[in-house]
Amino acid sequence: MASSLVQLLLFSCFISISFSVAQTSSKPKALVLPVSKDATTLQYVTQLNMGTPLAHKDFVVNLGGRHLWMDCDDGSYVSSTYKQSLCGSAPCSVAKATCSGACLPGHHRPGCNNETCYVLSENTVRGGYEVGDVSRDIIALQSTDGVQAGSTVSISDFIFACANAWDLSSLAGGAKGMIGLGRERIALPTQLSSAFGGSFRRKFAICLPSTSKSSGVMFFGDSPYVFYPGYNTSKAIDVSSRFKHTRLYINTIFTGSSIVIRGPPSPEYFVEVTSIMVNKKPIHVNSTLLEFKETGKGGTKISTVEPYTKLETSIYKALVKAFDEEIAVWNVSKVAPMAPFTDCYTIGNMGMTPLGVGVPDIALVFENNKNLYWEMYGANSVVEVSSDVVCLAFLNAGDEPVITTPIVIGAHQLQDNLLQFDLASNRLAFTSTLLWEEVECSNFKF
Repeated sequence: MASSLVQLLLFSCFISISFSVAQTSSKPKALVLPVSKDATTLQYVTQLNMGTPLAHKDFVVNLGGRHLWMDCDDGSYVSSTYKQSLCGSAPCSVAKATCSGACLPGHHRPGCNNETCYVLSENTVRGGYEVGDVSRDIIALQSTDGVQAGSTVSISDFIFACANAWDLSSLAGGAKGMIGLGRERIALPTQLSSAFGGSFRRKFAICLPSTSKSSGVMFFGDSPYVFYPGYNTSKAIDVSSRFKHTRLYINTIFTGSSIVIRGPPSPEYFVEVTSIMVNKKPIHVNSTLLEFKETGKGGTKISTVEPYTKLETSIYKALVKAFDEEIAVWNVSKVAPMAPFTDCYTIGNMGMTPLGVGVPDIALVFENNKNLYWEMYGANSVVEVSSDVVCLAFLNAGDEPVITTPIVIGAHQLQDNLLQFDLASNRLAFTSTLLWEEVECSNFKF
């Protein structure tokens, strides 16, 4: 009890310090960051201004990541406002850090100290962890009224991990690390809401672009989400009018044990998909696979790191069977797989629509509510691999017990959809495709 009280006091102190510094700049209701698609890796990258003087740093966006981590060992991170966090300090407590008692071997980062605390930073692309010293520095983002980007706002003492990132080759070119948006106190959304407090809500929204030629946007805080249609840059459409809502679930981390043990809370975002429809017709899915288990198995996860949605084998086969039956009327033929896809088709009589290639629509149904579903059309359900071949943009993830999450909604399915994550009320708002309004995620005014 005493330990919990001390941690609460330390966290309150940390919030107070961050808030007072942020006030000296301004107190926005919302902030924005651009997000771009890397054509080679299909990862999504955002640019954050850090340090003194402010310098652009590129980071791969990790929706379920615990915190921002970056490689500080190559000598390129130089800042006069960089601060280390010492054992017993508020930042170390908030970060749930470990104290090493010594500089870790091979580290050349700024301010390495024998009493510096550290966290493990996960590279979810390559797999594995980097050891990161808990560090603090200034970051700067643009404010927004929801219509366009505004003035720059700075936040002092932003907590991040200076990692011993020995291998960044798995990340998009130029990326210095990963920026986490997950359910953790030192993830970006929570730190921003803590820094500004009051009217700055614990919400964020992502809108991923479908091409590497333009940028999408991430919103932090509460604001309208105003985009313009491609046919008229002067017209304003608040796309939140299209929102449907479903619950966000706090799942546990898989314990890997045959004994039912409830693991610690996962920082990732889960929803309850209870069925799948193809052309409005439900397919047969073993519903017990989708249920949340105390061990951390089950449920549906949303990911910006997985390029395409991954389905447990029996679910994948059922989807393909139903899709093949529905697409038969398009006079198409199946062709050889084209990696990473296994089910590919000649275009035949599909044709093009404003929502992409004209294929049977696929919908994820939430919470056993047939009226609450996320509908996906050609732009999000298939990939054009050549002028006359498309492939189903879903992957076979394998069987249990190899996989722990039967459905992982990937980035291709998120493109040109706006998703809002409300951390205070544990609620996901989603639009389905914005293409209905002739809007793309790149149609926000920076």
